[in-house]
Amino acid sequence: MHIKRWFFLALLGVLVTVAGALMTVASVYPDVLKLPAVWYGPAAGGRSLWVPGAACMAGGVTLLVFGMCRVFRSVINAVMPGENNLVDIIYSRRYLEKGPRVVVIGGGTGIPVLLRGLKEYTGNLTAIVTVADDGGSSGRLRGDLGILPPGDVRNCLVALADREPLMEELLQYRFPTGELRGHNMGNLLLAALCGITGGFDRAVRNFSRVLAVRGQVLPATLADVKLCAVMEDGSVVRGESHIPACGKRIKRVFLDPGNCFPTEEALLAIREADAIIMGPGSLYTSILPNLLVQDIPEAIARSQAAKIYVCNVMTQPGETDGYTASDHLRALTDHAGQIVDYMVVNTESIPARLVGRYRREGAVPVEADLEAVREMGVISVTGKLVQQGEVVRHHPDRLARLLIRLISDDRRHPERVVFLNNYLRERQDRSSPNSAVPGSK
Repeated sequence: MHIKRWFFLALLGVLVTVAGALMTVASVYPDVLKLPAVWYGPAAGGRSLWVPGAACMAGGVTLLVFGMCRVFRSVINAVMPGENNLVDIIYSRRYLEKGPRVVVIGGGTGIPVLLRGLKEYTGNLTAIVTVADDGGSSGRLRGDLGILPPGDVRNCLVALADREPLMEELLQYRFPTGELRGHNMGNLLLAALCGITGGFDRAVRNFSRVLAVRGQVLPATLADVKLCAVMEDGSVVRGESHIPACGKRIKRVFLDPGNCFPTEEALLAIREADAIIMGPGSLYTSILPNLLVQDIPEAIARSQAAKIYVCNVMTQPGETDGYTASDHLRALTDHAGQIVDYMVVNTESIPARLVGRYRREGAVPVEADLEAVREMGVISVTGKLVQQGEVVRHHPDRLARLLIRLISDDRRHPERVVFLNNYLRERQDRSSPNSAVPGSK
């Protein structure tokens, strides 16, 4: 870190400053300190040495300040690697601490995408995450160790963390062979912390501190629940991973046991929220399991926050085949009641090559039937929200910017409007000129 050299330079500055001060005092008042004559000389009582003394003081102070600045910079570069300017970091975090209180509800891969965007606009984030997963590494750990499935929680923690790319790769690493084949490193760490701390919620809190998470990640419930679905033919499918695979149209979903309750932290976050965002993510297996936990839909309905549902860009095979935007909203309302004020719908065209590939997998772009959404008493908010790439997903920053503007324009909390507009203007000035500004209807 090169601290020692700069520390010794600062120490040398102190010594030179002290020597210069002694020379100056001895030059003017030779009898006060009773120093040897070498300090002030015989001529004119030594007064001729006050100029070099003052020069030594000035040089010593310069060395001291320069050395301490370099020590400070070395420490900052060690704990905050990269090219971020410290002033910018402090300035941003000051604004983030004053950002709106946002609760995001869901799971799967959609919620982490949103969280990555939102954490650049506010530090007051709470992710309420489903614990109904029973497939893959999470399902195996759930069966072997009796813990809640860690996968969705891990993805949200990584999304909200201030971390180095290597740390993210480590937490998302999946073992390819051996007895650990298919297991995810982050899942194993959460399982280990669960054993050390004695509880899944405590494990998540400790993992959050290790990763320096902006905000908090909370399981929707600490109960060991299983997601079940009643299909349109009357059959019942048990297990989150089995529902999309059965090939039947879903009528409704429910939790077993049904008398599960949320954590107090989740209810408190909902009560204090400025905005509650549901989605994006799998409608039946990522979003609705959270809303089936007792007291959560009631708490959302009572909240004065802006309640926003982010519709998926594509339909999901086995879950929402043929669903339009209004079909998604209707399913959510049928399960949880009238808890949506705004619905965010993508209106950007999907590249033909991706549409063809997804169609072969059974997925198509969700039709934006905005008139049907309006007839359900919900305001539709539209924008070009697709991230260019090999998969179709929401663009993190475009979606986050749209949602933050929507929260500020909601004006249920006028004291935050000026702050949000100022901060958005600051970020707009620093962002790329090609960034799209979404619109609304």
